[in-house]
Amino acid sequence: MNRNRPAFADFRPIGGLFARKDEEPERTGTDLSRRTQFGIRHAQSRTALRLQQGSGTIKAILWTVLLIYGAFVAYKILPAYVAEYQLADKMQEQARFAVVNHYPEEQIRDSIFKVVKDLEIPVKREDIKIEASQDVVRIACDYTVPVDLLVYQMNLHFTPSSENKNL
Repeated sequence: MNRNRPAFADFRPIGGLFARKDEEPERTGTDLSRRTQFGIRHAQSRTALRLQQGSGTIKAILWTVLLIYGAFVAYKILPAYVAEYQLADKMQEQARFAVVNHYPEEQIRDSIFKVVKDLEIPVKREDIKIEASQDVVRIACDYTVPVDLLVYQMNLHFTPSSENKNL
């Protein structure tokens, strides 16, 4: 056998590593054996791991609650903005037709109020301001939509308006 290369039998396992039998492993300053030190470290790491797992669970629950609340807020707020956009679009359309066809103010107000009722916007008939003449038609409306977000009461204020001039 070649003595330059040690045989496998010359090694013994120590703490997961192999050392030569004739070499003594380096000892730490404690009187505890490696097995006891490993047992203490293992118990401490299990406790630390358990605490870390708990904080991860709490963090996941909090993020889930925030995500669900964000979706709820969007569910409550977005319909008001969509209704306002649809009302502004209808007001622009009515202003164009009214200036060309010379509709009276009451007919324009009736048309806009019908859209307001369909969209369930909290506007009274007298809150729709219309100024119609031969050259220009202006339509304006001012309203507030209350939104209940469970922990906060929010008021969304909208002022859609439209103006169209005769060419």
